[in-house]
Amino acid sequence: MNNPEPLPADLLTQQRPRWRLAATVRRGLLSLAVLLQTLTATYFILSILPYHGGNLIEVCIAAVFALLFAWISVGFWIGLTGFFLRRIGGDPLSLLRQQDEATLEATPLARTAVVMPIYHEPVGRSLQGLKSVILSLQRSGKLENFDFFILSDSRDPDVWLAEQAAWDQLRNELGMQDRIFYRRRPINLNYKSGNVADFLRRWGGAYEYMVVLDADSLMGGDNLVRMVQLMQRHPQVGILQSSPSLINGRSLFARLQQFSNQLYGPLFTTGLAAIQLGHAAFWGHNAILRIQPFMQHCGLRKLPGWGLFKGPVLSHDFAEAAYMGRAGQEVWLEPELNQSYEESPPTLSDELTRDRRWAKGNLQHIWLMLFSRRLRLAHRMAFMNGIMGYVASPLWFSFLVLTTIEVARLVLWPINYFPEQNQLFPLWPEWHPQRAIWMVSITLTLLFLPKFLAVTDVLLRGRRQQFGGGFKLFFSVFLEIVISALLAPIRMLSHCRYVMEALFNVNLRWAGQNRSGETSWLAAVLNQGIGSLLALAWAGFAWWLDPMFFLWSLPVALPLILAAPIFVLLSKVGWGEALLRNRWLQIPEEAQGSQLVDDLNKPSKLLEVDQHAAFNEAIVHPYTNQLQSQLAHAPRAKRQQSELQLLAQRCLQEGPDALSRAERNLLASDATALRWLHSQVWLAAPESIWGKLLKRRIRIANTPNQTV
Repeated sequence: MNNPEPLPADLLTQQRPRWRLAATVRRGLLSLAVLLQTLTATYFILSILPYHGGNLIEVCIAAVFALLFAWISVGFWIGLTGFFLRRIGGDPLSLLRQQDEATLEATPLARTAVVMPIYHEPVGRSLQGLKSVILSLQRSGKLENFDFFILSDSRDPDVWLAEQAAWDQLRNELGMQDRIFYRRRPINLNYKSGNVADFLRRWGGAYEYMVVLDADSLMGGDNLVRMVQLMQRHPQVGILQSSPSLINGRSLFARLQQFSNQLYGPLFTTGLAAIQLGHAAFWGHNAILRIQPFMQHCGLRKLPGWGLFKGPVLSHDFAEAAYMGRAGQEVWLEPELNQSYEESPPTLSDELTRDRRWAKGNLQHIWLMLFSRRLRLAHRMAFMNGIMGYVASPLWFSFLVLTTIEVARLVLWPINYFPEQNQLFPLWPEWHPQRAIWMVSITLTLLFLPKFLAVTDVLLRGRRQQFGGGFKLFFSVFLEIVISALLAPIRMLSHCRYVMEALFNVNLRWAGQNRSGETSWLAAVLNQGIGSLLALAWAGFAWWLDPMFFLWSLPVALPLILAAPIFVLLSKVGWGEALLRNRWLQIPEEAQGSQLVDDLNKPSKLLEVDQHAAFNEAIVHPYTNQLQSQLAHAPRAKRQQSELQLLAQRCLQEGPDALSRAERNLLASDATALRWLHSQVWLAAPESIWGKLLKRRIRIANTPNQTV
């Protein structure tokens, strides 16, 4: 397919300096605002402290406070910027607004691969999501420009055999046998980035662009077409990142997450995109990449340091964006690209499990930020922001410890009125409670004003009914703020632990995310018991020191003490669905409907795939056995064949449960073993292990809507 003529060179040279100059001005103003705000706040905190920074403890308190306040201030100004730009109709420098709608619509497409790396994910949900994307592209009339690749790193035979069966079901159902491809790597090397690299080595040369989806991603067809057209019109762009919204939440926790994401997210992503412009970050999914420069410049070498800073880069996406920028390619975040979705972890426990991986990956960026050459300052700052997302928790914890020491020192030790030698006049500790109230008020304003501006933006745009109506919108915001305040100390303590584990290079097991399920009381108590005991001890110590200090400690201590009940109650699907029925925490897709989301939730044979019995199915079911045998290895060397034959005989005699996962992997990967087992199972005695499994499978097949 012919690509459109490139933009004239003179036009490109006019566009590039324009946004780069604007980016410099905007970042300079942001830095100045944050600096002035932080200096003022630090002066106030020093005036509040009894000795105004006259000892080491107070100097440390002020330093930690300054770092935390600066980070909060950045978020405040980004939210304020987003509100202003949304009120004037959007950022005029955004990539989407650099040409008119008619020009963009007339831009032809280029060959694009849609890739979905998966690893031990819920098979039915993942492929049903891909099916929804394909159906949406079909409705757009541009399906012929896209091919689809399922890239598996799964190691459990029940999982990857189910993936292969579901892939076959999907391509037959859509009549796209030559357009939907599946590959499972024999060796899981370098996690997701290695999986994508394997795809690029094999098929990258056949495509101009690559859209990366996660297992829970959804993207509308019109949105995908628009992203390809933008890449065609802007050949200097290497990565275009959409801003995915959260959907499909069922538990109370997931519904809270998706409500806050959809209500507050547009404000912050608009502001963030306006500050970053062509130096944005890549979030790893729901984005389109230009394959040739990505292959040329974004190979990730292993870190050459020690401990945490040795081995593969775990959080690869920010690094790839930085390398694209170093190569002269632009990276854009476009918040106005609609119909880009993902799903929230269903429970707080699942979110924190994910954060444990991300903490280690983000802390690795310290090495890249400090030692990678020729990276753009904006991308180094993106590394810093990601690092602060987790380091902020140990800083907050340190602030709590330091303030506790300060209070204990004043209460338990005699006050030294003459700390300096030859001091003529006593140094009296001073207290300014009214200034402390002002400082707390200012901090709360920075935290919550952008949220209220997001609500104002929704009201001014006439979108209140999309969030349940005015009253329910305000109640939902109140509920979200209260629960977010409860979760903040829990996340803080967990992130402190994850940062320490990362710094000591504790090994992590990289596994698929849980997409459903609730948290049990036992799991919650085991997960949070130590933190609850520490918080209880701290609150008791605070009460013993001073009742006012105890009251000051409650907003942090109480959520930690009640962490286990909070974990359990937020995971309840029944509570989330009850709120949905009454339009609390409602999001626009639930109010007005979405064909893309409806396709995801339609009944489908893909959702009936049983990934817990896929090994048995591959042996018993005639069609599935034929499919899996075709996808398995050809006959191996004689020595390996004899070993596999002995293993197959043991499987036949003792049943599949007698084999380890590694042994079942060997059998499922060999075509000869699969065919032999299938033939023997159908001859097995009715009372044997396989005879009973066969009888149960035939009984299932004879029930309505089931086929053999």
